[in-house]
Amino acid sequence: MALHPVLQTVTDRIIARSGASRAAYLAHLDAARVQGVQRSTLACTNLAHGFAAFPANDKLKLKQVQKPSIAIISAYNDMLSAHQPFERFPAIIKAAVREVDAVAQFAGATPAMCDGVTQGQPGMELSLFSRDAIAMSTAIALSHNMFDAGLYLGVCDKIVPGLLIGALHFGHLPAVFVPAGPMTSGLSNKEKAAIRQRYAKGEASREELLEGESASYHSAGTCTFYGTANSNQILMEFMGLHLPGSSFINPDAPLRDALTRASARRAVALTQQGGTYTPVGQMIDEKAIVNAIVGLLTTGGSTNHTLHLVAIAKAAGIVIDWDDFNELSSVVPLLARIYPNGDADVNHFNAAGGPGFLIRELLDVGLLHDDVTTILGRGLRQHCSEPFLDGDEAVWKAATAVSGDDAVLRPASAPFSVDGGLILVKGNLGRAVMKISAVKEAHRIVEAPALTFNSQEEFMHAYQAGHLDRDFVAVLRFQGPRANGMPELHALTPALANLQDAGRRVALVTDGRMSGASGKVPAAIHVSPEILAGGPLGLVRDGDIIRLDATTGSLQALVPDAVWRARAMTSTDLSSSHIGMGRELFAMFRNSVSAAEQGATTFGLPSPVPTTVQLHEGTDVGEIMPGSDEDTLFKTAHIAPQ
Repeated sequence: MALHPVLQTVTDRIIARSGASRAAYLAHLDAARVQGVQRSTLACTNLAHGFAAFPANDKLKLKQVQKPSIAIISAYNDMLSAHQPFERFPAIIKAAVREVDAVAQFAGATPAMCDGVTQGQPGMELSLFSRDAIAMSTAIALSHNMFDAGLYLGVCDKIVPGLLIGALHFGHLPAVFVPAGPMTSGLSNKEKAAIRQRYAKGEASREELLEGESASYHSAGTCTFYGTANSNQILMEFMGLHLPGSSFINPDAPLRDALTRASARRAVALTQQGGTYTPVGQMIDEKAIVNAIVGLLTTGGSTNHTLHLVAIAKAAGIVIDWDDFNELSSVVPLLARIYPNGDADVNHFNAAGGPGFLIRELLDVGLLHDDVTTILGRGLRQHCSEPFLDGDEAVWKAATAVSGDDAVLRPASAPFSVDGGLILVKGNLGRAVMKISAVKEAHRIVEAPALTFNSQEEFMHAYQAGHLDRDFVAVLRFQGPRANGMPELHALTPALANLQDAGRRVALVTDGRMSGASGKVPAAIHVSPEILAGGPLGLVRDGDIIRLDATTGSLQALVPDAVWRARAMTSTDLSSSHIGMGRELFAMFRNSVSAAEQGATTFGLPSPVPTTVQLHEGTDVGEIMPGSDEDTLFKTAHIAPQ
């Protein structure tokens, strides 16, 4: 099937835009690669430290510097339900790797915070920055240079993006991502949301709310709604970093352990010694990133990935922006409805056909790149399959030809919508993203007076006092990455939903984030630039008419230009968001973070590999970056004549 012309155009644009940074990245990969096992470059004392505590057989293999060693990087903790199952995985992995004559070592652990626990709490202001901290933790674990491939154990919101960013900074190593699977279905997400809305109105007690929440989040495994954690899983499937269909197998299923064993063996096969060397930095190229965006759009996935995918791409030297998301969204059909975009949960989605069904449908209409490399080799079509158990081992069969439930999963010939679930809105308030897959058409245009708030607590106080029973656009400011770490503002969702259900025309405009589970109320989020970067949200005043129009992509304050230009920027005291709950430790992140559209990350694009040059006699040898201002200066004035 020929590629859709828009997919081709966007891909070509990304390749052209990324030319220099991608070339620099690939040069770094070539420089890091060694012939033979990585640990062969270590001195004897280094190597002895690296295997001192290992069993005799493993120690012998490591000592001989011939067999590959696989790094296990885990985000395990037993508070986070999605990651609790990872406690058992290292032993399973080590046994499986020994079966193929290699060694697995637990290289390191990363933080893993639960946004469900920190929603509306001070800790949420560390959430986004934890992604970069996880990437740094991954780098620290791999920096021992003992390893020939990595197995990355993670599921939730910032963890998978952080692990992948870290893995891409060691892109000369192969990488396989290993999920833990969702918890079994409990109280439905729709019933849970109804209890939350009743509680927000004062119609349900705290005890009733806690019982409802506990019946929904009830066991080990990922939350079953389609938020950022489960969007992560779709992205790993569409980029070919998971074994096909492994995302949504429950933690206690025998198939789960079989898939973990198979993932471990696959990591060995991808090493130089395994015969199919596949470094992750070459695998995740421009086409793989486009495939990930398509996977997000066709499922109505989390808005958080308009940040995370940008940061992931940047780690591989690839530059994408919200125009790319927007243009692809105009042609990628919505093929799945999972809560909050529908009533079904991810278990229902998987039973209806799951990722393999989606990948096949989109390949067949030219909306995915098949000519990519995955952990299975060349071609994404190998991932149009689903796993089954044969004895104790995982086997794969072709994905179902027909959806098991057209209310949850549809073919490309009969989509829920002809376009995707995310759009770009822009105007004199800046650029923002909007998730429309769960917003009814009647709510996609809101024109109403602004009510400004500087915190979600301020908004909730006004709501609880009965001051918001009117049409309005809530402009929630000072929630960007520089201001307070860009927390999710999910606590606003029940209140705004109640007002909308009562017939009020309401919308949200903010430089903060919303939970991946949000979506019913129209919300222009991630407004960029934020106020601390000179963004125009600081010019909005109470009573200004704001127009948010998802049908035209407009985000506009309907204020005369002369009045707008004459206004002074609003300011506020942010000190309470900078101290306490560890937030003072993250000042360096707030001070160096990029804009939301640039991934809200503290990491830059790869720089060219340094070139060593000889300076004048009596001057030390220096390293300069080719093409830089310093390069020109030194070549002009300081390089000794030949």
